[in-house]
Amino acid sequence: MSRARIYLSPPHMSGSEEDRIAQVFASNWVAPVGPDLARFEEDFAKKIGVEAAAAVSSGTAALHLALRRLELEPEDEVICSTFTFCASANPIVYERARPVFIDSDWDTWNMDPNLLAEELKEADRRGKLPKAVLLVDILGQSADMDAILEITDRYGVPIIEDAAEALGSTYKEKQVGSSAWCSAFSFNGNKIITTSGGGMLCSNDRKLIEKAKHWATQAKDPGHLYQHSEIGYNYRLSNVLAAVGIAQLEVLDLRVKTRRRNFDFYFDRLAELPGVSFMPEADYGLANRWLTVARFDPAEFGANCENVREALEEENIESRRVWVPLHRQPSFQGCRYRGGTVADEIFADALCLPSGTALTETDLDRICTLIEAVAG
Repeated sequence: MSRARIYLSPPHMSGSEEDRIAQVFASNWVAPVGPDLARFEEDFAKKIGVEAAAAVSSGTAALHLALRRLELEPEDEVICSTFTFCASANPIVYERARPVFIDSDWDTWNMDPNLLAEELKEADRRGKLPKAVLLVDILGQSADMDAILEITDRYGVPIIEDAAEALGSTYKEKQVGSSAWCSAFSFNGNKIITTSGGGMLCSNDRKLIEKAKHWATQAKDPGHLYQHSEIGYNYRLSNVLAAVGIAQLEVLDLRVKTRRRNFDFYFDRLAELPGVSFMPEADYGLANRWLTVARFDPAEFGANCENVREALEEENIESRRVWVPLHRQPSFQGCRYRGGTVADEIFADALCLPSGTALTETDLDRICTLIEAVAG
């Protein structure tokens, strides 16, 4: 009989979600907006350290609303990290603009500030600066915000921070998502906390948040009539899911601690194996270690990352390759790319290991034993 499946990053309920949902049903606030939605936004903004937040249906929706505020036109450009999930760049295309992809650096795996500076300098020389930089905090690690802000401020280009994977991480003792013009978070089922699906747009720009809430509720004009002067979206998070988010937010710090425990277990057990290395942690902050990512050098380890993934899958354990860099994606062919091969090399040999916060030491030991057995 096969063992129960170990998933990569499954939801982990705190235990108080059912009580909160029961209270919502008892009050009959099951419609899209309600008191729990307002509280979730207030609690979240306070946690991040920003003035306001808008709870929406996904992190992608949050990015889309921020980009719409920029009033993009066809052929406008938005700079984006290449080493990220497609949801970071898709909203750029929704707004008819064109992504320009930037490679990572080896120290953080995030957007390389030096390459960004080169791209902005060249864009300024051409007289066509990008409308924004969509910066991703990859795999739970903050980008180097001070270095990047120094560059973008020089040219007056705003930063939209895709912090979907980095909730609970810090940058120089500040919460990730508090330094840019705006930031977007995800509560998808695989994230460090979840509302089953959902996202949050955060900013110190209250007008942005007010506009985002308006657009997210179909852009209905004030008054009793169903009159709409703008095109809107059905993007608002429901009051029921917001109640789940309140309960999840209460255990965020514990979830970060547990994810970091998972990483430490893997590192202590596997880092001394020939050909095995892990995603580095920058010295300017604390990564939430949303996913533990290991690299396997086939020449030294004796097997590649795909061999490891297959060995784990045979034992009903889920692991996943990191994202195909966006400049390699068929859907983004023709978009400009600046960089070398950092993202390509990470993709070639990196594997996301099971990282859920309900993993036991027995689970982690089993996973590590299987990986050790793959080594040549």
